[in-house]
Amino acid sequence: MARRLIEAVPNFSEGRSPRVIEQIAEAIAEVEGLVLLDQTSDPDHHRSVITFAGDPDAVCEGGIRAAGKAAELIDLTKHRGVHPRLGACDVLPFVPVEGVTLSECAALAHRAGRQIWDRYGVPVYFYEAAALDLSRRRLEDVRRGGFERVQHAPDIGGALHPTAGATITGARKFLIAYNINLATPDVGIAKSIAVKIRASSGGLPCVKAMGLYLAGRDCAQVSVNLTDFETTSLGSVFNAVQAEAASHGVEIAGSELIGLIPQRALDSTFGLDLRWENFTESSILENRLSRALTSN
Repeated sequence: MARRLIEAVPNFSEGRSPRVIEQIAEAIAEVEGLVLLDQTSDPDHHRSVITFAGDPDAVCEGGIRAAGKAAELIDLTKHRGVHPRLGACDVLPFVPVEGVTLSECAALAHRAGRQIWDRYGVPVYFYEAAALDLSRRRLEDVRRGGFERVQHAPDIGGALHPTAGATITGARKFLIAYNINLATPDVGIAKSIAVKIRASSGGLPCVKAMGLYLAGRDCAQVSVNLTDFETTSLGSVFNAVQAEAASHGVEIAGSELIGLIPQRALDSTFGLDLRWENFTESSILENRLSRALTSN
């Protein structure tokens, strides 16, 4: 029988307490049939990403438990960071890896959403391939207003949880979360570049971007989500940001990967200096997955 693998990449509204993220990771790891692959935190974003993969049913259960543990440990009424957020477990995407379709991942997202509400009383929105309402397909449309001011009712459940907000779960293709740090603290430049390159403004297809100021590093950042690297390459994103920054007389200080990246997405960057700050061979999804499954 062919192997069936999916990946989950939940984002949590906590980037400053390693112990909180460790406890969420421990709750995930208790589920048999999955392996933890990566853990990335950012104190300025006040956000963490945990990547895990394995059997679809196991990964679904791991996502459910992660949302429950996040609701127990994270209080959004005390949370302040530069990244938008709606929930303690803010986003829970399921991604097909091998032998599983996107529609099957959407069905898993629906199952996870029902269980998150039934077990923990955290309401749920569905997005991307799992969206029940096409006007909520895009993550930014679902999350608009954030925990304090979101306007539309959840797809499952009632009012937002008083401290954990709501979880947005769905199914999507591989997404590359990629930040480019500028050699300037001028966030206006980062915001200008973000508007120029993002798809919603007529920029690069499949690119979402926002400009942020990182107080911990005293620099501006162009924070990018590349939703389809086969349509727009990672190298194209870097070159576009570099060109726009140069037009403002600013250089690239460095770039960083959040989570993991498929090998195919790196192929387009051959010979290009992306000024990586945190990339290693272990950042490649296939490498991490092979090692984890071999040792498990």
